[in-house]
Amino acid sequence: MACSPVEESKRYIARTQKTNQLKTFLALAIWLCVIHLVIFLLILMVFVLPFRWSLTLGAVLVTLMVIPLFEKSALAEFVSRFVCKHGPGHFPVTVVIDDKDALDPNQAYVFAVEPHAVIPLGVVGLCENTGLLPLKKLKGFASSAVFYTPILRHVWTWLGLAPAKRKLVVDSLKQGYSCVLIPGGVSEMLYMEPDREVVYLKKRFGFIRIAIEMGAPLVPTFIFGHTHIYKWWKPKGMLYNEMSRVLKFAPLLFWGMYGTPIPFPRPLYVAIGKPIELKKNPQPTQEEILEVQALFLSALQDLYDRHKADAGYKDTPLYVY
Repeated sequence: MACSPVEESKRYIARTQKTNQLKTFLALAIWLCVIHLVIFLLILMVFVLPFRWSLTLGAVLVTLMVIPLFEKSALAEFVSRFVCKHGPGHFPVTVVIDDKDALDPNQAYVFAVEPHAVIPLGVVGLCENTGLLPLKKLKGFASSAVFYTPILRHVWTWLGLAPAKRKLVVDSLKQGYSCVLIPGGVSEMLYMEPDREVVYLKKRFGFIRIAIEMGAPLVPTFIFGHTHIYKWWKPKGMLYNEMSRVLKFAPLLFWGMYGTPIPFPRPLYVAIGKPIELKKNPQPTQEEILEVQALFLSALQDLYDRHKADAGYKDTPLYVY
């Protein structure tokens, strides 16, 4: 839950609060442990259970992959509010907006959030039910692989996420939703190291093209602490990189507190820069896209440099690939 926001001139700061420890643990388990539950069930199905029970469990999992998501149900609302109220306080999450007055509640924005890291948990600070942003209509987007995973697809949809597909982003902007994207995506997982911050953006043009086509201001956003809420081990080499791109996620070993999926309670600092205003053009040229990309990369670097000391990362370099 957000505490009372603090305003320093035009700067706006809001933080989540710690809540009941048991409820926080349950919220994190619902939010983050589902994928491990699915993996455990798959291991049981393949290696442990008799054939009849394996077949039954497999049918249940396939059913959960295709049944409706029940986005507007009472259960969906309860889970979303419970996770957004109790989960973020674990870190906690701080959102700092450079200029609150530059964000118009009636405008739809494209929030380009970096870095991805193992799991981009800091985007919970940008969810509607977390209540840290002075905007009412927000929609987050995640890897399509999430929405083919039993149970996980329901939980993350209820939290306000959707598959990162062009049509869904465009439709959301048309409906007045500000869209939260992580354009670096899975490729950043391939480059990440614990002693530096990495963004993979020089070959990313899709989010810029959409912003120009829709005339939606582009908002540079950087989350400090993402790289340190989990420890991880990942293979190296071209085969691993290519497999990750095909799967749309990077298979790696990662762990948090006591070797569990519960992340370490490291503060997450979400820095939000001033929107880059764009002239709407349904058919932008490559030159125009590259020009906006240069503006965005410059704004992101400036945002990083201005906030890294306050976030506790003044000696950590940022690498842009």
